[in-house]
Amino acid sequence: MSMIKKQCLFCDEIVPTKPDGDYDRYIGCSCSQGGFYRLQRDSYTAIHSLPYQKKRDMFHLVSAYIRELTDADETVTLSDSDLEPIVNSSRIPVSIEDKGNRLLQYLYRHSEGPMDPVVIRPLSSNYNLTYSHNLQELVYIIDKLISEKLILREGMTFKLTEEGWREASAAAGGRVLKPCFVLMPNKEDVRTEWQDRLFPKIEQSGYLPRIQTHLDQPNRDKSTLEQIADSKLVIADLTGQASEVYFAAGYALGLDIPVIWTVNRNDADRRICPVQDIRPIVWDTIDELGIMLQQKLSS
Repeated sequence: MSMIKKQCLFCDEIVPTKPDGDYDRYIGCSCSQGGFYRLQRDSYTAIHSLPYQKKRDMFHLVSAYIRELTDADETVTLSDSDLEPIVNSSRIPVSIEDKGNRLLQYLYRHSEGPMDPVVIRPLSSNYNLTYSHNLQELVYIIDKLISEKLILREGMTFKLTEEGWREASAAAGGRVLKPCFVLMPNKEDVRTEWQDRLFPKIEQSGYLPRIQTHLDQPNRDKSTLEQIADSKLVIADLTGQASEVYFAAGYALGLDIPVIWTVNRNDADRRICPVQDIRPIVWDTIDELGIMLQQKLSS
């Protein structure tokens, strides 16, 4: 099938796209140099229609998120509902130091050892390496790392010093957040509460949660299953007795993807399948669920 060119919403580049089920693959833009990411086709208009200020605050962070994960050989699949959790994620660096560490990590991934050259060209298409809003901040971060004797620069060629390599190597020992798919009731207030109070707990346990609430819409089934297949963990909340949650979680089990079942105590005795067969985590409050999930994931 021939590819058509389309504008990447997050870096503004016009790049080839390729249909992939309900998604389009955006190939080789600044968000994913040498790779691709997948965006749900129906989400394009909704994202494009966001207010200008929201785009300005969010898009460079989403671009950097895509860049970092695809550079680490992870497949990134997005819809409009993923943007807020990404921007509010604890993995997004805020301080100049943390942003500088992202550049050290990039050089570490692309070099064989200290003083091994890595070309970054042009800088104007690469400030998402540090989650920066503009080129000026990237240049400031580069100058700071040079002054700290962590990197050397000769034009567009960069090298980690011995000290920079040691620091990057130590930081690389930390965990990379693994994709986690969350199945839950299609209620706006519930979704907001989970994103604000539960998702940070999941992230602290090493997983980056994605959310899909529109399980009752047939045209979403394929995209849901595709995203589940890309996940390392599924959390399925049975509150509300949604039969679609059982189906989607069962699909994950069929792919040997671990599933953690949860249910609010008020619904624990009203399951489509008996509780003893699934053995869900029974919770009363979101904060309590967060603690129990952290215990489960650390065991």
